[in-house]
Amino acid sequence: MNKKYTTIDHELPLIPLRGLSIFPYMILNFDIGREKSLKALEEAMLDEEMIFLTSQKDAEVEDPDEDEFYHVGTISKIKQMIKLPGDAVRVLVEGLSRGRIKEVSDDEGYYRAVVEELVEIEPEEGEEIIETDVEEEALLRNVMNVFEDYINIGNKISPELMISLSEEEDYGRVVDTIAANIYLKNTQKQEILEEFDVKKRMELIYSILLEEIEIMKIEKKITLRVKRQMNKVQKDYYLREQLRAIQKELGEDEDVSGEALKYREQLVKMKAPKATKEKIQKEIEKFERMSPASPDSAVSRNYLNTIFSLPWNKESKEKLDIAKAEAILNEDHYGLDKVKERILEYLAVRKLARTPKGPIICLVGPPGVGKTSIVKSVARSLGRQFVRLSLGGVRDEAEIRGHRRTYIGAIPGRIINGMKEAGTKNPVFLLDEIDKMASDYKGDPASAMLEVLDPEQNKDFVDHYMEIPFDLSKVLFITTANSLDGIPGPLLDRMEVIRIAGYTEEEKLKIAQRYLLSKQIKENALPEGFVTINEEVMKKIVTYYTREAGVRGLERTIGKVCRKVARKYVEDPSMEGYDVQAEDLEKFLGKEIFRFDLAKEEPRVGLVTGLAWTAVGGVTLEVEVNVLKGKGEIVLTGQLGDVMKESARTAISYIRSVADSLGIEEDFYKTKDIHIHLPEGATPKDGPSAGITMALAVISALTGRGVPGNIAMTGEITLRGRVLAVGGVKEKLLAAHRAGITKALLPEECKADLDEIPDNVKKDMEFVLVETMDDVLREALV
Repeated sequence: MNKKYTTIDHELPLIPLRGLSIFPYMILNFDIGREKSLKALEEAMLDEEMIFLTSQKDAEVEDPDEDEFYHVGTISKIKQMIKLPGDAVRVLVEGLSRGRIKEVSDDEGYYRAVVEELVEIEPEEGEEIIETDVEEEALLRNVMNVFEDYINIGNKISPELMISLSEEEDYGRVVDTIAANIYLKNTQKQEILEEFDVKKRMELIYSILLEEIEIMKIEKKITLRVKRQMNKVQKDYYLREQLRAIQKELGEDEDVSGEALKYREQLVKMKAPKATKEKIQKEIEKFERMSPASPDSAVSRNYLNTIFSLPWNKESKEKLDIAKAEAILNEDHYGLDKVKERILEYLAVRKLARTPKGPIICLVGPPGVGKTSIVKSVARSLGRQFVRLSLGGVRDEAEIRGHRRTYIGAIPGRIINGMKEAGTKNPVFLLDEIDKMASDYKGDPASAMLEVLDPEQNKDFVDHYMEIPFDLSKVLFITTANSLDGIPGPLLDRMEVIRIAGYTEEEKLKIAQRYLLSKQIKENALPEGFVTINEEVMKKIVTYYTREAGVRGLERTIGKVCRKVARKYVEDPSMEGYDVQAEDLEKFLGKEIFRFDLAKEEPRVGLVTGLAWTAVGGVTLEVEVNVLKGKGEIVLTGQLGDVMKESARTAISYIRSVADSLGIEEDFYKTKDIHIHLPEGATPKDGPSAGITMALAVISALTGRGVPGNIAMTGEITLRGRVLAVGGVKEKLLAAHRAGITKALLPEECKADLDEIPDNVKKDMEFVLVETMDDVLREALV
């Protein structure tokens, strides 16, 4: 029928809704918590309970301005209001009619709008009434038919709604009721709300219903397909299968088949033995047959990802320039000539033979001598990747060989992980602290290393997790250790040992000036070259504040000096630099820690200086002997080990056999108690090299003849007084040199070891080779 409309303006409080839309004739409840909205609600309750509701464009905005909410909404009637705990309020409203905002303001702390409402004018008496438009009627029927289909397919709307709508004569109300009861996006709801023309609104809802019905049919089709695929085991994974079916319907099938295809492409590019590729191919086929929801699928995927992340094909291009490599080694390290020479020999062999078997080098020496850092320099000089694996405390074989895939959470061993990290087949692989490996009920990791470090076997290294051979023959393995004592014989047999004994004072001085000072200046955030230490002052730091084989303690001491200077610099920013003087050392570092009185003292009775070797380098060792009246008891103190106790008893037996020639009472072993003590009682000591030292100390105490304090000695004693060779000669002599010793007695059999002693040590010390205790007595006993 013909309808006439007019507009009426209302001034109403306004509330922007977040994520909600309300249509005319629709009843809606929602919660209000924002301060502006609560004020608008209060005003509406005072003003005929009428309010204007519109939707925010972005629901995340907490305090929207005028441009952030739509200007077409619904004039509504507040039906009910309930206060909730806190400051929130729950409101029940009924939509009355559409409205368009003409003006809006928030001067009173809430939004207030002038809203234009479109109102139908009733026909006047006697005015001709035109029957309903046939096109509108047809359109309505179409809308009602598709809505009925929507209800039947979706089965989520009560059929009673269809009955009530069929009796409704207001077409606009029919459309709005349908829009309020179907699934629509917020933008679609707003589009319908903003359409004031009923006919156009019907066309819009009709197109939306057709689209929704098509989507629902596809959903139903997907559901039926999924149900056909399911069995008893798959019921638990219904949602995953539904997602897979949706992806298939959309043509976005990224399931297992796609992953398997990628794995096959990687397998084609991979350079590996035929048997290896066949095994990987079988694993890919097995993975492809698995359900994505199966736990085994994740295990298989992780396994294949590990396989293809290994460097089967990639190899670093070596820079076989011996002159350049020598320059890099000399640039990074001072001294260590033997190590550098061995590395350069290896490079020369690599240049002559393109595929030699990689040697396994083991650098043995005390902490702080530069074992790890020289390996980094080797990698740099070769142009290879560097990987470090610390073996300290490793006690599980699976750490090296990996866990079998039958275990939950299985992972590859550290060797394979190191190769993944390197990304190339030929890295320089540092196995740090190989002497610190332990073993327990889980296996012996040292035994697992036998295959890794054997050039004849590591071409086909098999990790328990991978279960396929991987070629390690191109890897340059270099190991480090503080001592060879903790390395099993079969493992040690596979390595070429290079000893790094430690540094002389001159070498430490050069290292401190060239490397350590600049490094500590940088680490303590001082400007480059800010701290200067001349050679004389640096020598005092080296001599009187450190006594070690390496330079780690020296670096810490220099760092302490730099920190003192840093504080001065903060207190006085105008400083341009600081030159450390000798008088500053006591202020910065305290009193001198080490003295050289030992080498300057006059001959001492019953007190002899020996030389010993420990895991932290060579050390000087004092042996004290006191002879007391008693019953011939021998007392040994100072935490001596079994071997050292046997050396003491051997020395006593030797002395008894030559007592007459030495002017010692023949029955001294019956009438006198002999107490042998090695100071620093808290430190365990063992080994045979203190034999001649203890024998000489006992003879000195029994005869009353002194031994000069500038003499030190090392050597194993026999019952007949022979002096046998001992190890660690270079480390012991360097320790003696640091302690100010000027004369050292060594076994004759250790003559070859003197070739390794630095020239400056030879210049400062006298070396006497002895074969028997007679030689020792002649050289040392006053």
